[in-house]
Amino acid sequence: MNPLLSVVERKLQALPVAVQLVLPDGAVLGARDPRVRFVTHDKTALAHLAEGAVGVLGQDYVEGRIDIEGAMRDVMAAASALLPGSPVDAARGGWLTELVRKVMSVWRHSVERDARQIEFHYDLSDDFYALWLDPRRVYSCAYYREPDMTLAQAQEAKLDHICRKLRLRPGERFLDVGAGWGGLLLWAAEHYGVDATGITLSRNQHAHVTRLIQEKGLGGRVRVELLDYRKLDETAPFDKIASVGMFEHVGRAQLEGYFAKLRRLLRPGGLILNHGITAAGVYNAELGSGMGEFIEKYIFPGGELTHISVVLEAMTNGGLEDVDVENLRPHYARTLWAWSDALEARLPEAARILGGEQGARSLRAYRLYLAGCAMGFEHGWIALHQVLGHHPATGRPDELDNPPGQAYPWRRDYMYRDAAGEGR
Repeated sequence: MNPLLSVVERKLQALPVAVQLVLPDGAVLGARDPRVRFVTHDKTALAHLAEGAVGVLGQDYVEGRIDIEGAMRDVMAAASALLPGSPVDAARGGWLTELVRKVMSVWRHSVERDARQIEFHYDLSDDFYALWLDPRRVYSCAYYREPDMTLAQAQEAKLDHICRKLRLRPGERFLDVGAGWGGLLLWAAEHYGVDATGITLSRNQHAHVTRLIQEKGLGGRVRVELLDYRKLDETAPFDKIASVGMFEHVGRAQLEGYFAKLRRLLRPGGLILNHGITAAGVYNAELGSGMGEFIEKYIFPGGELTHISVVLEAMTNGGLEDVDVENLRPHYARTLWAWSDALEARLPEAARILGGEQGARSLRAYRLYLAGCAMGFEHGWIALHQVLGHHPATGRPDELDNPPGQAYPWRRDYMYRDAAGEGR
Protein backbone atom coordinates (compact mmCIF):
# COMPACT_ATOMS: atom_id res chain seq x y z
CA MET A 1 0.00 0.00 0.00
CA ASN A 2 1.36 3.45 -0.91
CA PRO A 3 2.09 5.96 1.91
CA LEU A 4 -0.97 8.13 1.20
CA LEU A 5 -3.36 5.20 1.50
CA SER A 6 -1.61 4.08 4.67
CA VAL A 7 -2.28 7.48 6.26
CA VAL A 8 -5.90 7.39 5.09
CA GLU A 9 -6.45 3.89 6.46
CA ARG A 10 -5.05 4.84 9.87
CA LYS A 11 -7.38 7.84 9.98
CA LEU A 12 -10.38 5.69 9.11
CA GLN A 13 -9.56 3.23 11.88
CA ALA A 14 -9.41 6.05 14.46
CA LEU A 15 -12.81 7.56 13.62
CA PRO A 16 -15.67 7.34 16.17
CA VAL A 17 -18.09 6.00 13.54
CA ALA A 18 -17.60 3.14 11.09
CA VAL A 19 -16.46 4.61 7.76
CA GLN A 20 -15.73 2.87 4.48
CA LEU A 21 -13.71 4.40 1.65
CA VAL A 22 -14.17 3.31 -1.96
CA LEU A 23 -11.16 4.22 -4.11
CA PRO A 24 -11.38 5.37 -7.74
CA ASP A 25 -10.31 1.90 -8.92
CA GLY A 26 -13.06 0.21 -6.89
CA ALA A 27 -10.83 -1.02 -4.04
CA VAL A 28 -12.28 -0.66 -0.56
CA LEU A 29 -10.71 0.47 2.71
CA GLY A 30 -12.16 0.75 6.19
CA ALA A 31 -15.22 -0.78 7.82
CA ARG A 32 -17.09 -3.71 6.30
CA ASP A 33 -20.41 -2.58 7.78
CA PRO A 34 -20.13 1.22 7.58
CA ARG A 35 -22.44 3.95 8.79
CA VAL A 36 -20.71 6.39 6.44
CA ARG A 37 -19.26 5.67 3.00
CA PHE A 38 -16.93 7.91 0.99
CA VAL A 39 -16.82 7.03 -2.71
CA THR A 40 -13.91 8.81 -4.37
CA HIS A 41 -13.81 9.57 -8.10
CA ASP A 42 -10.61 11.63 -8.05
CA LYS A 43 -7.40 10.81 -6.19
CA THR A 44 -6.97 14.44 -5.08
CA ALA A 45 -9.80 13.85 -2.62
CA LEU A 46 -7.62 11.21 -0.95
CA ALA A 47 -4.97 13.81 -0.20
CA HIS A 48 -7.59 16.11 1.31
CA LEU A 49 -8.86 13.22 3.42
CA ALA A 50 -5.37 12.41 4.66
CA GLU A 51 -4.76 16.08 5.47
CA GLY A 52 -8.04 16.43 7.36
CA ALA A 53 -9.02 19.44 5.27
CA VAL A 54 -12.74 18.85 5.72
CA GLY A 55 -13.75 22.10 4.05
CA VAL A 56 -11.82 21.16 0.92
CA LEU A 57 -13.39 17.69 1.09
CA GLY A 58 -16.72 19.51 1.13
CA GLN A 59 -15.78 21.23 -2.10
CA ASP A 60 -14.83 17.83 -3.53
CA TYR A 61 -18.32 16.61 -2.63
CA VAL A 62 -20.10 19.59 -4.20
CA GLU A 63 -18.03 19.27 -7.38
CA GLY A 64 -18.63 15.50 -7.66
CA ARG A 65 -15.08 14.33 -6.94
CA ILE A 66 -16.37 12.36 -3.99
CA ASP A 67 -19.78 11.03 -2.94
CA ILE A 68 -20.82 10.85 0.70
CA GLU A 69 -23.38 8.30 1.89
CA GLY A 70 -24.85 8.14 5.38
CA ALA A 71 -26.78 10.20 7.93
CA MET A 72 -25.49 13.76 8.25
CA ARG A 73 -25.01 13.45 12.01
CA ASP A 74 -22.70 10.47 11.43
CA VAL A 75 -20.91 12.29 8.61
CA MET A 76 -20.24 15.26 10.90
CA ALA A 77 -19.01 13.02 13.71
CA ALA A 78 -16.46 11.63 11.26
CA ALA A 79 -15.61 15.08 9.90
CA SER A 80 -14.87 16.57 13.31
CA ALA A 81 -12.58 13.63 14.12
CA LEU A 82 -10.71 14.03 10.82
CA LEU A 83 -9.63 17.57 11.66
CA PRO A 84 -5.94 17.89 12.55
CA GLY A 85 -6.74 20.48 15.24
CA SER A 86 -9.02 23.37 16.06
CA PRO A 87 -10.27 25.16 12.92
CA VAL A 88 -10.30 28.33 15.02
CA ASP A 89 -6.55 28.16 15.62
CA ALA A 90 -5.95 27.10 12.01
CA ALA A 91 -7.49 30.34 10.73
CA ARG A 92 -5.41 32.65 12.90
CA GLY A 93 -2.93 34.75 10.97
CA GLY A 94 -0.27 37.35 11.65
CA TRP A 95 -0.26 41.09 11.11
CA LEU A 96 0.06 40.75 7.34
CA THR A 97 -2.95 38.45 7.19
CA GLU A 98 -4.95 40.95 9.24
CA LEU A 99 -3.94 43.80 6.92
CA VAL A 100 -4.96 41.82 3.83
CA ARG A 101 -8.27 40.90 5.46
CA LYS A 102 -8.99 44.54 6.26
CA VAL A 103 -8.27 45.67 2.69
CA MET A 104 -10.41 42.82 1.31
CA SER A 105 -13.22 43.65 3.74
CA VAL A 106 -13.36 47.22 2.46
CA TRP A 107 -13.26 46.08 -1.17
CA ARG A 108 -15.91 43.37 -0.82
CA HIS A 109 -18.61 45.47 0.83
CA SER A 110 -19.67 48.25 -1.49
CA VAL A 111 -23.42 48.83 -1.81
CA GLU A 112 -23.45 47.11 -5.20
CA ARG A 113 -21.38 44.07 -4.14
CA ASP A 114 -23.43 43.55 -1.00
CA ALA A 115 -26.62 43.52 -3.06
CA ARG A 116 -25.20 40.87 -5.42
CA GLN A 117 -23.94 38.77 -2.51
CA ILE A 118 -27.30 38.84 -0.73
CA GLU A 119 -29.12 37.89 -3.93
CA PHE A 120 -26.71 34.96 -4.45
CA HIS A 121 -27.78 33.41 -1.16
CA TYR A 122 -31.32 34.51 -0.35
CA ASP A 123 -32.74 34.48 -3.86
CA LEU A 124 -31.72 30.87 -4.53
CA SER A 125 -35.34 29.67 -4.29
CA ASP A 126 -38.13 30.57 -1.88
CA ASP A 127 -39.66 27.12 -2.35
CA PHE A 128 -36.36 25.48 -1.41
CA TYR A 129 -36.07 27.43 1.84
CA ALA A 130 -39.71 26.71 2.64
CA LEU A 131 -38.92 22.96 2.66
CA TRP A 132 -36.78 23.13 5.77
CA LEU A 133 -37.51 26.42 7.55
CA ASP A 134 -40.46 26.87 9.92
CA PRO A 135 -43.79 28.18 8.50
CA ARG A 136 -42.74 31.80 9.18
CA ARG A 137 -39.44 31.20 7.35
CA VAL A 138 -37.36 32.59 10.19
CA TYR A 139 -33.81 32.07 8.93
CA SER A 140 -31.83 32.75 12.11
CA CYS A 141 -31.11 31.15 15.49
CA ALA A 142 -34.23 29.97 17.34
CA TYR A 143 -34.68 30.25 21.11
CA TYR A 144 -35.52 26.95 22.80
CA ARG A 145 -37.11 28.41 25.89
CA GLU A 146 -38.36 24.89 26.70
CA PRO A 147 -36.20 21.85 25.77
CA ASP A 148 -39.01 20.01 23.97
CA MET A 149 -40.10 22.88 21.75
CA THR A 150 -40.56 22.26 18.04
CA LEU A 151 -38.59 24.42 15.62
CA ALA A 152 -41.69 26.52 14.89
CA GLN A 153 -42.33 27.07 18.61
CA ALA A 154 -38.69 27.94 19.25
CA GLN A 155 -38.68 30.46 16.42
CA GLU A 156 -41.78 32.17 17.82
CA ALA A 157 -40.09 32.16 21.24
CA LYS A 158 -37.07 33.86 19.64
CA LEU A 159 -39.22 36.54 18.01
CA ASP A 160 -40.89 37.21 21.35
CA HIS A 161 -37.55 37.16 23.17
CA ILE A 162 -36.30 39.96 20.93
CA CYS A 163 -39.49 42.00 21.29
CA ARG A 164 -39.34 41.66 25.09
CA LYS A 165 -35.69 42.68 25.21
CA LEU A 166 -36.56 45.75 23.15
CA ARG A 167 -39.61 46.42 25.36
CA LEU A 168 -41.74 47.15 22.32
CA ARG A 169 -44.87 49.19 23.01
CA PRO A 170 -47.93 50.02 20.83
CA GLY A 171 -47.38 52.93 18.50
CA GLU A 172 -43.58 52.87 18.67
CA ARG A 173 -41.64 53.19 15.42
CA PHE A 174 -39.70 49.94 14.95
CA LEU A 175 -37.00 49.22 12.33
CA ASP A 176 -35.99 45.70 11.30
CA VAL A 177 -32.65 45.80 9.47
CA GLY A 178 -32.42 42.74 7.22
CA ALA A 179 -36.06 41.71 7.57
CA GLY A 180 -35.75 38.37 5.76
CA TRP A 181 -39.14 36.78 5.08
CA GLY A 182 -40.81 39.12 7.57
CA GLY A 183 -41.05 36.93 10.67
CA LEU A 184 -39.93 39.53 13.23
CA LEU A 185 -41.44 42.48 11.37
CA LEU A 186 -44.92 40.94 11.36
CA TRP A 187 -44.65 39.44 14.86
CA ALA A 188 -43.77 42.85 16.30
CA ALA A 189 -46.66 44.50 14.48
CA GLU A 190 -49.27 41.86 15.28
CA HIS A 191 -48.31 41.14 18.91
CA TYR A 192 -46.89 44.47 20.08
CA GLY A 193 -48.77 47.02 17.97
CA VAL A 194 -45.72 48.86 16.63
CA ASP A 195 -45.43 50.86 13.44
CA ALA A 196 -42.89 48.64 11.65
CA THR A 197 -40.42 49.25 8.82
CA GLY A 198 -38.23 46.52 7.39
CA ILE A 199 -35.44 46.61 4.82
CA THR A 200 -33.87 43.86 2.73
CA LEU A 201 -31.61 43.50 -0.31
CA SER A 202 -33.33 40.30 -1.49
CA ARG A 203 -35.92 40.83 -4.21
CA ASN A 204 -37.58 37.50 -3.43
CA GLN A 205 -37.92 38.32 0.25
CA HIS A 206 -39.17 41.83 -0.52
CA ALA A 207 -41.92 40.46 -2.75
CA HIS A 208 -42.88 37.80 -0.18
CA VAL A 209 -43.14 40.22 2.75
CA THR A 210 -45.02 42.79 0.67
CA ARG A 211 -47.58 40.11 -0.16
CA LEU A 212 -47.94 39.07 3.50
CA ILE A 213 -48.46 42.67 4.60
CA GLN A 214 -51.29 43.04 2.11
CA GLU A 215 -52.86 39.68 3.01
CA LYS A 216 -52.84 40.55 6.71
CA GLY A 217 -54.26 44.03 6.18
CA LEU A 218 -51.28 45.70 7.81
CA GLY A 219 -50.49 48.16 5.05
CA GLY A 220 -51.25 51.15 7.25
CA ARG A 221 -48.47 50.49 9.78
CA VAL A 222 -46.10 47.92 8.26
CA ARG A 223 -43.86 48.37 5.24
CA VAL A 224 -40.79 46.72 3.71
CA GLU A 225 -38.29 48.44 1.45
CA LEU A 226 -35.69 47.09 -0.96
CA LEU A 227 -32.90 49.19 0.48
CA ASP A 228 -29.33 49.09 1.77
CA TYR A 229 -29.00 50.12 5.43
CA ARG A 230 -26.52 52.82 4.44
CA LYS A 231 -29.25 54.60 2.50
CA LEU A 232 -31.83 54.79 5.30
CA ASP A 233 -33.21 58.27 6.02
CA GLU A 234 -31.94 59.62 9.36
CA THR A 235 -34.33 62.57 9.73
CA ALA A 236 -36.99 60.63 11.70
CA PRO A 237 -35.21 58.35 14.22
CA PHE A 238 -36.84 55.09 15.35
CA ASP A 239 -37.81 54.18 18.90
CA LYS A 240 -36.47 50.63 18.63
CA ILE A 241 -34.21 48.85 16.10
CA ALA A 242 -33.43 45.16 15.55
CA SER A 243 -30.80 43.72 13.24
CA VAL A 244 -31.05 39.93 13.08
CA GLY A 245 -28.67 37.74 11.08
CA MET A 246 -27.52 40.69 9.02
CA PHE A 247 -24.30 42.15 10.44
CA GLU A 248 -22.33 39.06 9.32
CA HIS A 249 -22.65 40.54 5.82
CA VAL A 250 -21.41 44.00 6.82
CA GLY A 251 -17.68 43.21 6.96
CA ARG A 252 -15.27 43.80 9.85
CA ALA A 253 -13.85 46.96 8.31
CA GLN A 254 -17.36 48.47 8.13
CA LEU A 255 -18.62 47.53 11.61
CA GLU A 256 -17.89 50.84 13.28
CA GLY A 257 -19.66 52.73 10.49
CA TYR A 258 -22.54 50.25 10.63
CA PHE A 259 -23.14 50.82 14.34
CA ALA A 260 -22.71 54.57 13.93
CA LYS A 261 -25.40 54.54 11.25
CA LEU A 262 -27.77 52.59 13.50
CA ARG A 263 -27.08 55.02 16.35
CA ARG A 264 -28.09 57.92 14.12
CA LEU A 265 -31.29 56.04 13.24
CA LEU A 266 -32.16 55.52 16.93
CA ARG A 267 -33.80 58.18 19.08
CA PRO A 268 -32.02 59.07 22.33
CA GLY A 269 -33.30 56.71 25.04
CA GLY A 270 -34.33 54.05 22.51
CA LEU A 271 -32.96 50.52 22.22
CA ILE A 272 -31.17 48.55 19.53
CA LEU A 273 -30.67 44.77 19.43
CA ASN A 274 -27.97 43.23 17.23
CA HIS A 275 -28.29 39.45 16.75
CA GLY A 276 -25.61 37.66 14.74
CA ILE A 277 -23.01 34.94 14.36
CA THR A 278 -19.69 35.63 16.04
CA ALA A 279 -16.25 34.03 15.86
CA ALA A 280 -14.83 31.90 18.67
CA GLY A 281 -11.35 33.29 18.07
CA VAL A 282 -10.46 36.94 18.46
CA TYR A 283 -8.23 37.01 15.37
CA ASN A 284 -9.98 34.79 12.82
CA ALA A 285 -12.55 36.08 10.32
CA GLU A 286 -13.43 32.52 9.22
CA LEU A 287 -12.79 28.90 10.15
CA GLY A 288 -9.68 27.05 8.97
CA SER A 289 -9.20 23.62 7.35
CA GLY A 290 -10.97 24.91 4.26
CA MET A 291 -14.28 25.46 6.07
CA GLY A 292 -14.30 29.22 5.64
CA GLU A 293 -13.47 28.95 1.94
CA PHE A 294 -16.33 26.48 1.48
CA ILE A 295 -18.90 28.88 2.95
CA GLU A 296 -17.45 31.83 1.02
CA LYS A 297 -17.61 29.96 -2.29
CA TYR A 298 -20.95 28.17 -2.06
CA ILE A 299 -23.09 29.80 0.63
CA PHE A 300 -22.30 33.32 1.88
CA PRO A 301 -19.93 35.23 -0.40
CA GLY A 302 -18.60 38.23 1.47
CA GLY A 303 -19.53 36.91 4.92
CA GLU A 304 -17.04 37.63 7.74
CA LEU A 305 -16.93 36.39 11.32
CA THR A 306 -16.12 38.76 14.18
CA HIS A 307 -15.39 37.95 17.83
CA ILE A 308 -17.83 39.42 20.35
CA SER A 309 -15.03 41.54 21.84
CA VAL A 310 -14.48 43.15 18.44
CA VAL A 311 -18.24 43.63 18.03
CA LEU A 312 -18.43 45.44 21.37
CA GLU A 313 -15.42 47.59 20.45
CA ALA A 314 -17.00 48.56 17.13
CA MET A 315 -20.32 49.20 18.86
CA THR A 316 -18.64 51.49 21.40
CA ASN A 317 -16.66 53.34 18.73
CA GLY A 318 -19.91 53.71 16.80
CA GLY A 319 -21.42 55.62 19.71
CA LEU A 320 -23.54 52.95 21.44
CA GLU A 321 -23.41 51.61 24.99
CA ASP A 322 -23.99 47.87 25.45
CA VAL A 323 -26.44 47.03 28.26
CA ASP A 324 -27.10 43.31 27.76
CA VAL A 325 -25.11 40.53 26.05
CA GLU A 326 -26.42 36.96 25.61
CA ASN A 327 -24.70 34.00 23.94
CA LEU A 328 -27.18 31.64 22.23
CA ARG A 329 -24.58 29.25 20.77
CA PRO A 330 -26.26 25.91 21.75
CA HIS A 331 -29.61 27.27 20.61
CA TYR A 332 -28.17 27.73 17.13
CA ALA A 333 -26.69 24.22 17.11
CA ARG A 334 -30.15 22.79 17.78
CA THR A 335 -31.73 25.13 15.22
CA LEU A 336 -29.29 24.04 12.51
CA TRP A 337 -29.82 20.36 13.24
CA ALA A 338 -33.57 20.93 12.95
CA TRP A 339 -33.01 22.56 9.54
CA SER A 340 -30.63 19.80 8.46
CA ASP A 341 -33.00 17.04 9.52
CA ALA A 342 -35.88 18.74 7.70
CA LEU A 343 -33.85 19.06 4.49
CA GLU A 344 -32.60 15.47 4.68
CA ALA A 345 -36.20 14.27 5.00
CA ARG A 346 -37.16 16.03 1.76
CA LEU A 347 -34.16 15.61 -0.52
CA PRO A 348 -36.13 14.42 -3.59
CA GLU A 349 -38.38 17.50 -3.38
CA ALA A 350 -35.38 19.76 -2.94
CA ALA A 351 -33.72 18.24 -6.01
CA ARG A 352 -36.85 18.84 -8.09
CA ILE A 353 -37.15 22.45 -6.91
CA LEU A 354 -33.54 23.40 -7.59
CA GLY A 355 -33.22 21.29 -10.74
CA GLY A 356 -30.34 20.81 -13.16
CA GLU A 357 -26.62 20.42 -12.57
CA GLN A 358 -26.23 23.74 -10.73
CA GLY A 359 -29.21 22.88 -8.55
CA ALA A 360 -27.62 19.56 -7.63
CA ARG A 361 -24.42 21.37 -6.64
CA SER A 362 -26.38 23.83 -4.50
CA LEU A 363 -28.23 21.02 -2.76
CA ARG A 364 -24.99 19.22 -1.94
CA ALA A 365 -23.53 22.46 -0.61
CA TYR A 366 -26.51 23.16 1.63
CA ARG A 367 -26.53 19.63 3.03
CA LEU A 368 -22.95 20.09 4.22
CA TYR A 369 -23.46 23.73 5.22
CA LEU A 370 -26.38 23.11 7.58
CA ALA A 371 -24.93 20.00 9.22
CA GLY A 372 -21.41 21.43 9.28
CA CYS A 373 -22.52 24.64 10.96
CA ALA A 374 -24.49 22.62 13.53
CA MET A 375 -21.25 20.77 14.29
CA GLY A 376 -19.35 24.07 14.49
CA PHE A 377 -21.73 25.55 17.05
CA GLU A 378 -21.69 22.35 19.11
CA HIS A 379 -17.88 22.43 19.27
CA GLY A 380 -17.77 26.16 20.05
CA TRP A 381 -15.91 27.07 16.87
CA ILE A 382 -18.55 29.74 16.22
CA ALA A 383 -21.14 31.42 18.44
CA LEU A 384 -24.26 33.58 18.29
CA HIS A 385 -24.65 36.74 20.35
CA GLN A 386 -27.51 39.11 20.99
CA VAL A 387 -26.29 42.53 22.11
CA LEU A 388 -28.71 45.13 23.40
CA GLY A 389 -27.54 48.72 23.26
CA HIS A 390 -28.56 52.36 23.45
CA HIS A 391 -27.09 55.85 23.22
CA PRO A 392 -24.25 56.61 25.68
CA ALA A 393 -25.01 57.85 29.18
CA THR A 394 -25.82 61.54 29.55
CA GLY A 395 -25.00 61.98 33.23
CA ARG A 396 -28.59 62.02 34.45
CA PRO A 397 -28.88 60.74 38.05
CA ASP A 398 -32.33 59.12 37.76
CA GLU A 399 -31.66 56.24 35.34
CA LEU A 400 -32.73 53.60 37.89
CA ASP A 401 -36.09 55.36 38.28
CA ASN A 402 -37.17 54.69 34.65
CA PRO A 403 -37.65 58.34 33.64
CA PRO A 404 -39.84 59.20 30.60
CA GLY A 405 -38.12 58.54 27.29
CA GLN A 406 -35.70 55.94 28.68
CA ALA A 407 -36.43 52.44 27.37
CA TYR A 408 -33.90 50.33 29.29
CA PRO A 409 -34.93 49.71 32.93
CA TRP A 410 -31.49 48.56 34.21
CA ARG A 411 -33.12 45.48 35.76
CA ARG A 412 -33.49 42.20 33.90
CA ASP A 413 -36.84 41.18 35.39
CA TYR A 414 -38.59 43.10 32.59
CA MET A 415 -37.90 40.19 30.24
CA TYR A 416 -39.82 37.70 32.37
CA ARG A 417 -43.02 39.53 33.15
CA ASP A 418 -46.13 39.88 30.99
CA ALA A 419 -48.18 43.03 30.55
CA ALA A 420 -49.95 42.42 33.89
CA GLY A 421 -46.61 42.18 35.71
CA GLU A 422 -46.90 38.46 36.38
CA GLY A 423 -43.87 36.17 36.02
CA ARG A 424 -43.65 33.80 33.08
